[in-house]
Amino acid sequence: MSRIGKKPIELPKGVDVKIEGATVTVKGPKGELKRSFDPRLEIVREDGRLLVKRSSDERQVRALHGLTRALLSNMVTGVSTGFTKQLEIGAESVGYRAEMSGQKLVLYLGYSHPIEMTPPPGITFTADAKTRTITVSGADKELVGEIAARVRKQRPPEPYKGKGIRYVGEVVRLKAGKAGKTGKGGK
Repeated sequence: MSRIGKKPIELPKGVDVKIEGATVTVKGPKGELKRSFDPRLEIVREDGRLLVKRSSDERQVRALHGLTRALLSNMVTGVSTGFTKQLEIGAESVGYRAEMSGQKLVLYLGYSHPIEMTPPPGITFTADAKTRTITVSGADKELVGEIAARVRKQRPPEPYKGKGIRYVGEVVRLKAGKAGKTGKGGK
């Protein structure tokens, strides 16, 4: 048995789960998520907990057992507390900034034009000018990560000075640059 797959998922108060065959709908205070799973796995609700049971010990079904449980757990966590990803504009990125224009995130990243990013349904942006941070939040963990990656892709940190957008806590290894210009060698 999969160690992750056999762990039950506790349902917090305010979270409603509807199981219709292989499709599961989870509703909570932060929104509603719906996902279809492999029909070879059975999702059962027992006294305030969700359990994932597999039909056989085939290799592929065993692999899907833990995955299905993790995806269900992320759905429950997403609709109850939500997920956030924080990005920061590095201190060495002089002139770079982010601000909000209604729901849109507007990025000034040294290009000749500002970059406007409209959030998809279920995602919200916040930008703090003082700390130079951008927060992407929503109920769907996969979508939050994808949108945060898209924001970072607009100007990823470069390896010589470290300018650009990075995740909070991300360490960018800097390269040495032009070390051969000492003036002592050659004629």
